[in-house]
Amino acid sequence: MDKLDKLTGVAAPMPLINIDTDMIIPKQFLKTIKRTGLGKNLFDEMRYDEAGREKPDFVLNKPAYREAKIIVAGENFGCGSSREHAPWALLDFGIRCVIAPSFADIFYNNCFKNGILPIALPQEEVDRLLDDAARGANAVLTVDLERQVISGPDGGEIAFEVDAFRKHCLLNGLDDIGLTMEKAADIDAFETERSAKQPWLAGA
Repeated sequence: MDKLDKLTGVAAPMPLINIDTDMIIPKQFLKTIKRTGLGKNLFDEMRYDEAGREKPDFVLNKPAYREAKIIVAGENFGCGSSREHAPWALLDFGIRCVIAPSFADIFYNNCFKNGILPIALPQEEVDRLLDDAARGANAVLTVDLERQVISGPDGGEIAFEVDAFRKHCLLNGLDDIGLTMEKAADIDAFETERSAKQPWLAGA
């Protein structure tokens, strides 16, 4: 997956609580196993009317937020079913960071595995960022993962916590496959030794 070290982009305010995975990507779009192509259906039922026309009042349909890279949301973001399509859809749209007071556990873990940084902050700090995000095209935040700080448009900083191992994975673009491949030399050595000691397994 792509590395994430410092992210600068427009932040979209979504001050709703309990944004669940069915709101993020409705169930009718779960047929695919590809990680691409889901961005157009992100928040589908909130973005489009029954005729497929964009709802102009929805935040990601507003010109200032069409290229948003960050979402600032309410508590319990990503609750509901455990569908991994939810972070896939966010990532395909271009979202690399979600900031909220709290997250559903499975969604939170799936974000890290797919190159998205979920940041949990106290409500008062989320409220400050929601206020910043309300500035439209001027709602630019910088998330510095290495330093673990968020910088607002006025230059103020908010520190955040992140697990050291997950931070390492995001900084180096390592998903589960990438972590395994870091051990490629050890794996090859094991396979060579096993083939020499148990050659009958080589053709299994």
